[in-house]
Amino acid sequence: MLSLDRQNQLRERYRQLRPGWHPSGEVYEDAVRRHLRAEMRMLDLGCGRGGLPEKLANEVSKLFGIDAHWNSLATYRDVRLHLCSGQSECLPFRAGTFQIIISAWLLEHLNAPQDTLLEIRRVLAPGGHFIFLTPNIRSPLMLANRLSVWLPALQRALVRRLYGRNPADTFPLRYRANTRHKLRQVSRDSGLKLLSLETVRDPTYAAFNQFLFRALIALEDILPGDLGVHLVGILRR
Repeated sequence: MLSLDRQNQLRERYRQLRPGWHPSGEVYEDAVRRHLRAEMRMLDLGCGRGGLPEKLANEVSKLFGIDAHWNSLATYRDVRLHLCSGQSECLPFRAGTFQIIISAWLLEHLNAPQDTLLEIRRVLAPGGHFIFLTPNIRSPLMLANRLSVWLPALQRALVRRLYGRNPADTFPLRYRANTRHKLRQVSRDSGLKLLSLETVRDPTYAAFNQFLFRALIALEDILPGDLGVHLVGILRR
């Protein structure tokens, strides 16, 4: 099993082997922090039980979180957030409410990502930013994930067995906008400007043993840079 602690240990080893490399969570956090201002209202879209906003609650004027799953909201770890339940395709906020919207590990679950981006554009203030972190389905490391789109039982079994995650926290995967090309397309069609789209390599994603860890490092050395396992993007209204 590849626990989070074990994965973080391998990331530190990879960081030593690749000076200047940062895991996707750090790339995402840095992108968010670069666009924060104290007077801003922020929305965490698909907030789950917590995450980056727990670090940022004191750095913005107001911080909201929304998720479609009540179980996640009921056990949210930080009481400073204003939480509500709702769907990303129909956000319960007035137009222009937020200066910044963030989202980690949501886009891959959406049936209609363009509908969500249209709603994001609606509730963003002019000049506001949407910053996201999502898998890159073109990465070879995502093979099992691609299969799980058609075999959801496989997804639940793999997540439980390989990562030790509770099946209740495992949601269906769609990957309707999880390539660089598709993200550019849906961003343009929703009226949002794509400012940057960074691909992040991370061989620890499937490093279930030392052999795989070394093999995946060697694989990444020969793969094009745009086949990294994660994507971090910044859109502007």
